Amino acid sequence: MGSTEQDIVEPKGDESAIKSHIEELAATQLPNSAIYKFLLSDVRIRSASKGSMTARLTLTREHINSSGGFHGAASAAIVDWAGGMAIATWDLRRKTGVSVDIHVTYLSSASEGDEIEITAYADKIGGSLAFTRVVISKVVDGEAGPVIANGSHTKFVKQR
Repeated sequence: MGSTEQDIVEPKGDESAIKSHIEELAATQLPNSAIYKFLLSDVRIRSASKGSMTARLTLTREHINSSGGFHGAASAAIVDWAGGMAIATWDLRRKTGVSVDIHVTYLSSASEGDEIEITAYADKIGGSLAFTRVVISKVVDGEAGPVIANGSHTKFVKQR
């Protein structure tokens, strides 16, 4: 979960607490999920505010399919994880629910060694369901560039 100076986005006010919460949640959640640990152990949280978060990840062999492109299953797992993190930004919750529906539209690809930016939005958090959107983009010259995939994720979030 290391950062470099260029990876750090200075938060303002409540954003600092939200970003800290997301970083701590990721640090405790990732090791406890085999798929997240395998795919996301090097993810870096760049920013977080109520209803959204942005992270970056450098793609490794584990993220690549047999044709040398970004694997669809890896991007779907990222949509799953990032949607949950966006939900957690809403009210600093630790439990982000269970998946009801996940959809990924693939627009382009990326290769091993490419850096991607993951931006997730919690569009609505209700009493039972939460609706999120995730955009995965290829980083070009330090900025989010071409969109690789768009995802939507619905989660059952009713607290027991």
